[in-house]
Amino acid sequence: MQHMLRMGIDVGSTTVKVVLLDEHDNYLYKKYIRHYANILDTVYTLLQEAQVGHENDQVHVCITGSGGMAMAEKVRIPFVQEVIAETRAVKALYPETDVIIELGGEDAKVTYLGQTAEHRMNGSCAGGTGAFIDQMATLLQTDASGLNQLAMNADTIYPIAARCGVFAKTDVQALLNQGASHENIAKSVFQAIVNQTIAGLACGHKIEGNVAFLGGPLTFLSELRQCFCDTLELDEAHRIIPENGELFIALGAALMKEDCREITVGQLTKEIGALIGIPMEATDRVEPLFKNEQELEEFRARHAKAVTPKANIEDAQGPCYLGIDAGSTTLKVVLINSNKEIIFSHYGPNHGKPLEKSREMIEKIYELLPKGAYIAHSGVTGYGEAFLKRALGIDIGEVETMAHYRAARYFCPDVSFILDIGGQDMKCCKV
Repeated sequence: MQHMLRMGIDVGSTTVKVVLLDEHDNYLYKKYIRHYANILDTVYTLLQEAQVGHENDQVHVCITGSGGMAMAEKVRIPFVQEVIAETRAVKALYPETDVIIELGGEDAKVTYLGQTAEHRMNGSCAGGTGAFIDQMATLLQTDASGLNQLAMNADTIYPIAARCGVFAKTDVQALLNQGASHENIAKSVFQAIVNQTIAGLACGHKIEGNVAFLGGPLTFLSELRQCFCDTLELDEAHRIIPENGELFIALGAALMKEDCREITVGQLTKEIGALIGIPMEATDRVEPLFKNEQELEEFRARHAKAVTPKANIEDAQGPCYLGIDAGSTTLKVVLINSNKEIIFSHYGPNHGKPLEKSREMIEKIYELLPKGAYIAHSGVTGYGEAFLKRALGIDIGEVETMAHYRAARYFCPDVSFILDIGGQDMKCCKV
């Protein structure tokens, strides 16, 4: 016997959510998974799982999410805006809700429920969303759940910009280079997201009453949720933390009875599968940097002329000179001999631990230096200049622009312009 089921597909910026409901709105299938930009393949895989035992059942299906519109058009399935879908789900299951706060992969939404719902959503910037959390977690060499674990042991909150991921990275890198603990930075990132959501979306409209927290970040990251509750002064009685909160937009799409296409689960799976490999929409492309292999080789040959002379560290004798550039994301170390030849060099990520990485490189240099060779003088520049100078007893600290100028003038005495693109800054110096 065939059953009329309901399905909601939420194609978000970073994840896909699929729910399949029976005629009584009980879950027959539910899944939340990252798509890593392979949207069609991911949706098809989930539908293959969902159709087990239900291939011939009729289903009312609706698609939602920032990445679902093109797919919906291709398979002629109605598309519903995500704030409408989530509102439908919340009103159905938690009618006492006054405000919905939902964080997704690249969007943040605050919805005030009343006689007329008022929806507020961020613009094109993904600051303060799930993707933003992933970026901050990467800086701390962990993932979102690891960030949550770190935040549990924090005792200090620093001001961090969440309006823009680039600004936030600058703040976090500066804190790392100053020796701030990962625990305190993690908590500060969560608090920055709260501040950005409330200031940027609420815009003075008070968030009060019964507040529902939806979306993956607010479902899985308890410390982020707690930061919201603390800032909004919400007691336990006014916090609504739904089970399966990460699925609510897909659930709302499934509940859109009046705006669904009727199809069998098996046929829907086939139609989605047939789209794999077909471009959803036209893509603009830029011209390649080099037209052919010859242009590439000419470029390499031209730049190969500016090669610094090198020598073996095993042959070093007498005074050597150490230079460290503690950048925002990388550590650069150079040791030269009295002939100004490079006898040791290192360029690599600092992994948020510039002091530990610098010590590792210095210890390696001392292991390699032969008897009779010694470090006569040392200098440091970059974001971590003051921190490393004090921690490692380095002789001098120099501003980056002056270090660039001294090196540029050495290699090109008549230098007139210096361009530097670093991990988090760009510098143009006209000499």
